Amino acid sequence: MSKKLKILGLIPARAGSKRVKNKNIRFLGGKPLVAYTIEAAKKSTLINRIILTTNSKTIAGIGRKYGAETPFLRPKEISQGTSTEFEFHFHAIEWLKKNEGYVPDLIVNLHPTTPFRKPKSIDLAIKKILAHPRADSLRSITKCSEHPYKMWLAKGDYLEPFVPKKDSGAHTLGYQQLPIVYIQNASIYITKPKTLYKYHSSVGEKVLSFIMDEMESVDINCELDFLTAESLLSQKL
Repeated sequence: MSKKLKILGLIPARAGSKRVKNKNIRFLGGKPLVAYTIEAAKKSTLINRIILTTNSKTIAGIGRKYGAETPFLRPKEISQGTSTEFEFHFHAIEWLKKNEGYVPDLIVNLHPTTPFRKPKSIDLAIKKILAHPRADSLRSITKCSEHPYKMWLAKGDYLEPFVPKKDSGAHTLGYQQLPIVYIQNASIYITKPKTLYKYHSSVGEKVLSFIMDEMESVDINCELDFLTAESLLSQKL
């Protein structure tokens, strides 16, 4: 399967994180955060090319050290905090097509902020989307720890439910009485080039689910997340 299909592992690691300075190359357990994702991609049996998309020469150099390619630097205009996933996906495949004649069959987006994903999970997600040819994309998800029925919008001094319900008591129910809700976990997002061109989106309309556990879904975005990750590593979980 991997020999016939071109499966690209694309790792987005821009410089300029606001909440945690140099987040993607900050050390966790003795190596840069991005290294965990590159190593997981290298151990995948189905990914046959790994590219780091970044706007930083420093991050690019670290990426190459751990085994990722960096054939281009991401332009400044699509390396902002407001830049979208579609923008860096589209830039990557357009650059590769124009400069190398390379068009992948699948783009496997692996954010460096989820360091505990397993190579086996990457392969299972790839196999799932290959088994569903009508799917536009796949999103990894995990069960919500905070339920949207318990969320509110602040309107002055008063609250309005984020999810309006006819039953005003829905907000007081126990979690086991509420519908099971999932949230995307930033671990494994897979899309197809044709989805990018057709929808101008990395998602499209037919989106497959890929459920992951809490450990693989740990997403590092703030100082507390780093402390949690260090604790998990120290306990060898």
